[in-house]
This record gives sequence, C-alpha cells and structure tokens, in this order.
Amino acid sequence: MPTYSVAIVGAGPAGYFAAQALQNLQTPELQFSIDMIERLPMPWGLVRSGVAPDHPRIKTVSKVFEKIATSEGFRLFANVELGSDVSIEELEEKYDAVVIATGSALGKTLGIPGEDLAGSISAANFVPWYNGHPDFANFHVSLDCETAIVIGAGNVAMDVGRMLALEPNELDVTDTADHAILGFKKSNVRKVYISARRGAENAAFTSPELRELPKLEHTNVIMSKSDINAAIERAGESPEKEVKSNLDAMLLITEQENKGHERTIEFLFQHTPVAINGIDRVESITFAVPDGEVTIPCGLVVTAIGYQAASIEGIPYEKGKVVNVEGHVRNNLYVVGWAKRGPSGVIGTNKSDASDVMDKLVSELKSPKNSGDVTELLIGKKYIDQAGWTKLNTHEVAEGEKAGKPRRKVVSHAQAREISGI
Repeated sequence: MPTYSVAIVGAGPAGYFAAQALQNLQTPELQFSIDMIERLPMPWGLVRSGVAPDHPRIKTVSKVFEKIATSEGFRLFANVELGSDVSIEELEEKYDAVVIATGSALGKTLGIPGEDLAGSISAANFVPWYNGHPDFANFHVSLDCETAIVIGAGNVAMDVGRMLALEPNELDVTDTADHAILGFKKSNVRKVYISARRGAENAAFTSPELRELPKLEHTNVIMSKSDINAAIERAGESPEKEVKSNLDAMLLITEQENKGHERTIEFLFQHTPVAINGIDRVESITFAVPDGEVTIPCGLVVTAIGYQAASIEGIPYEKGKVVNVEGHVRNNLYVVGWAKRGPSGVIGTNKSDASDVMDKLVSELKSPKNSGDVTELLIGKKYIDQAGWTKLNTHEVAEGEKAGKPRRKVVSHAQAREISGI
C-alpha cells in the first residue's frame, strides 16, 4: 500500500481544504501523510484573522478544519517560517508533493498622491489589527477623527465600514481583539463613507451582507435612491442573478427611514479617488465624480481594493499570484487558494478550487520518494504541533467564556508559544 507524503504550506482555508481533498481521495491502495506548515503560532488563516468578528457563523468552518487536523496521517507544524526555517526547495526534495496555500496578505495600493500620509492605511493592516493577528497587535489606527472613508466595493470594505460605525459595546460579545475594542470605544468616528469607483451595479458586495445592514441597531445606513435607480437602468432588463440580488437589497436600504442614530454609514458610488490631502496627516480626500470633483474632509482613509500574495523565494510570481497552470507550478509543486487565483470568492470557494488541484496532483504522482520529512529540517527548532495548538485554542476559549465571548485571542507571539508549551 503506497503512502505519499504531501507538505502543505499555509494553514488557512485553502490549506485545510487541500488536506481534506487528499483525505477524501484515499483508498486502501492509496494513502497520504500530510504535514501542514504554518508561519504563525496558530492556524486557520483568514477564518481567524480576516472574518469580521460580528459574523461568528462564518467562523464555524473551523470545526471542519479541526476534524481534518485530527484525522490519521495529518500533522501540524506551526511557528515554522518558509524561507528562514525551511526552504521550498528542501520541501520539494523530501516530499512527493508540495502545496502552496499561503494566501494573499498584502493590500493593493491606489497609486495616488497623499497615500503615504498618517491616517491613510490598508484594510490588509486594519482587519488583522481588530482581529488579533499577532503581527498587527501594535499597529496604529487613527480613530481621533469624526469622519472616516473606506475605499472599495467588496465585502472587506463593508466589514471595515461596519466595524468603524458600530456602537462599540456591540463588540463586547465577539472575539474582537481587546486592544481593538478599547480603540473603538475611544473612537471619535461617527460618519463612515464607503466609496466605490464604479456604479452600484458593478459593486462586488454580496447580497446577504447588504441585507444585514438595515438590521444594525445603532447605525444609520444611507444610499441614494437616485444612484440605485440609475444603476438598475444601466444593468438593463436581464441583469445577472447576483447583480439583480444586490440591486434589490440596495433598493431596500434606500427605502429605510433615517433612524436618527449618532453613527452613520453612507455609500458613495461613481467616486474615483484622485488625491488624499493633508500636510502631516490625512485632512481630506478628493474624488472624481461624473460632473467634476468633490473633496470630503476626513481624518482616516482605509483602502480595501484587493490583495496580492507576498512573494516566497524560489517561487515564480506574476501580478500578485504564483505562476501556475491549473494549480501546477513545476515538477511536484502545486498552489491553491488566493495564492493561485488571486483574492476572489468566499471561504467556501477554496474548497472546490483545492479539490480540482488535488485531483490533478494525484493524477501526476510518481512512485513514493520515502526521503524523510520536515522534522529532519527542524532539528533544534521549536514548533507548535496539533497538541500545542489544542492547548492554545482551549486557553482562548476558556478565557472567552469568562468574559461572555466565543474566545479571547492571544495576540502575542511569545505568549502563544508559551501557552502552547514550546
């Protein structure tokens, strides 16, 4: 009975779904030993550090990840960094196949004047800050202004806008990082604009997200009815299903009465940012609009216009993605998830994507190498295995229960290592 060794680099949704696909492909004649390598002391990727804390239902997919991780033949190696601890070439040498599942963590930039001013930040930094990512615990967010502007027309932009405009006490029962809850409670932000370059018919929001907005208890949500009617007209008589669903949801928002709350989210369509203005920090932003230009005073600008993958030495990259053909990079090296196709789809999209690539991987397997594994490369290096992660996970959940939260996240690398027992 041949057993093939596969190393998966990255313990986010794409990595776990790749492992699951391999587990599902096992037969009495074909078995896999799967080693998952993760840079951080904790796994789960965007499920932990990307999903908005006020959307806990989406995070329940972590139960699927834990089932995958506790299946026979699976091992976790967290706190192990590709490049400094092991190289991609070393993994390719030892394993029958290597799968890159490192995602896309770098925020795309606008390329306009003033983008480097204090108070101009990327959602790629802001989102992990409020989600307790240990790399961003000390990131500075300027919340001492009354008006914030979020640039982008996808669900990340909406998450950012919502987090800025929520009544902060609503976050007490979530797993928002303690430092972020404190920051939001001290925040002066009361008006949040979410700006989109194109019309509403082209927005990448999803309708379930839009339909939740009117349910916000302490926040006004404003959309211009004329903007949405114009978008409906431009979309034509037979728009795509997703477009129609979005526009229907937006129309419902326009019909909501202004509830007179202190906090407001307002959507601006056909607003293209051309300059962020200020001397030492953000003071305003100028947009090109259909009939000229408009400048809006603000003290915080959050850019949420997409992500790209951070390059890994020894792997070819182009346009923010790993160069690949249907997930195959070279020889026994493959790629899945956002690192493969760019930041598109929802968490579940990674499941079918990973399944297709693993089918391809299995079809191209040769005889097993039997040439060792990552433990031989980590002699003297402290790593966190599944048992160590279970300790950390149990600790966070227990601390959360004391405070009426799903978990209280550990946001320090050192503390995470200590609790994990390394």
